[in-house]
Amino acid sequence: MLRDFLAGVRVLDLSQFLPGPFATQLLADMGASVLKIEPPAGDPLRRMDMMSGRPQPEGKRTPYYDAINAGKTVLVLDLKSDAGCRAFVKLLAVADVLLESYRPGVLKRLGFGRDRLQAINPRLVHCALSGYGQSGPNRLRSGHDVNYIASTGAYAASGPADKPAMAWPPAADYASALQAALTITGALAARARTGRGAFLDVSLAESMLAWQAWGMTAATTGQPPRRGENLLNGGAAYYQIYETKDHRFVTLGALETHFWRNFCDAMGHPEWTARQHEPMPQRALIAEVAAAIAAKPLAHWEATLKEVDCCYHSVLDYAEAAVDPHARERGLIQHGKAGGRSWTEVLFPAFVDGHAPPPRPSVREVDVETALKFWDQV
Repeated sequence: MLRDFLAGVRVLDLSQFLPGPFATQLLADMGASVLKIEPPAGDPLRRMDMMSGRPQPEGKRTPYYDAINAGKTVLVLDLKSDAGCRAFVKLLAVADVLLESYRPGVLKRLGFGRDRLQAINPRLVHCALSGYGQSGPNRLRSGHDVNYIASTGAYAASGPADKPAMAWPPAADYASALQAALTITGALAARARTGRGAFLDVSLAESMLAWQAWGMTAATTGQPPRRGENLLNGGAAYYQIYETKDHRFVTLGALETHFWRNFCDAMGHPEWTARQHEPMPQRALIAEVAAAIAAKPLAHWEATLKEVDCCYHSVLDYAEAAVDPHARERGLIQHGKAGGRSWTEVLFPAFVDGHAPPPRPSVREVDVETALKFWDQV
């Protein structure tokens, strides 16, 4: 079962907002006991509406916080106080993993530099998740998702020809969360053999940089990917997003010749088949296909193309995606409700031995004594 993977592993999470909390949520999904340590003012995400950007009224908690922290236990601890530091030392002594997302140097200024952490617990896997990493000229530079992606070259190939398009959901946040969770899991596997912990330096920018190998390879060949001009970013008629008559959208991913042929035949334009490999950007062919798609509403294309083996899918909005028959059968979408808040989350996207991932419990808030007793039982 999924929760057997990391059963018994104790994780201290000092992170805030999205990247670190999603990484530790993945660890919790795999059975780790995650204790999220928050300052007296709490994680700022508690008060931020991620759609409007406006802060929540005093005392009201945003459901986005609940969605990304479900499955964890939360403890408020002031690491700037003597009592808070003493409690944190007790927790560190029995922890397996520490994940933090401070700027480089902040944890040391709080009194928990690498030497002290190792003295407290030499088996600790410490993951420092930061914007640009623990070294280099950008190490202390501020940033968020849009900045980290900008640093990698990805925007040169993302979006329409006239302007880069921002990613949604925030890709660097999620990429770094996956990278952190993967690296932590690997470090735990190594510790099982060696008995030694590890210090992991994972950055948001470099987690996105790791996705740019194809683009950088293309650049070294003298054919750098440009927005709207290449195979996978809008230059091909057979790998494209098209608008329907009723202003909905459909996607076509007919990379292979047989998929493209099936699409052309279903559209009643078999003559398009031989044009699949025209030079890119295929503006003339794209315009012809776009005009054909735009002549009919989405319902027509669902009836015409949904059952055709041509890599077609309509563009769903979030409400449609949540009730899609396939999504419902797979059972990964969970709805939570607590304290007048309701939210939707997606469970760990893996089935183990035919079993779907179990539901996540809601966030639980505890005091220091309860946290220590709870961890003694893990």
